Amino acid sequence: MAFRPTFLPFMVFLCASLSFVSAAGDGKLSAYEVLQQYDFPIGILPKGVTGYELNAATGEFSAYLNGSCSFSLENSYQLKYKSTIKGVISKDRLKKLKGVSVKVLFFWLDIVEVKRNRDDLEFSVGLISASFPLYNFEECPQCGCGLDCVNGKDMKFKLNRYEHGING
Repeated sequence: MAFRPTFLPFMVFLCASLSFVSAAGDGKLSAYEVLQQYDFPIGILPKGVTGYELNAATGEFSAYLNGSCSFSLENSYQLKYKSTIKGVISKDRLKKLKGVSVKVLFFWLDIVEVKRNRDDLEFSVGLISASFPLYNFEECPQCGCGLDCVNGKDMKFKLNRYEHGING
């Protein structure tokens, strides 16, 4: 069978279609491993991502959770993730982010961009941004309890109850 020039456009289309990767199949990278390939820590996504899609040509990225997810970090920041998180990913930059918001004072603001700058991550809600050390994102937070979890429940509550039992 000879290679025909008319076959070339079909092969280009097929290769472009295959670059749209899904985590559903065996042997595929996890969403967390994809983040690491773009120099991001796994902890910018919560535990429990059920799948993802990545268009390698455009960087369009979607991650899927079983439902919406919310938690507090260090009793200061409250975060909410929708069941679908979308954005455009490239090395050290996640832009056009949709599906993640943070509570600042009394207002929920959408996080629209995340940039890595050496050992810091900069989170932008538009005109305002805040930087945090990279080591804060080495572990994935868990829906409901963030990083203070024991069996999916708030660890501080458990510790306070335990300490109260010893001292009281």
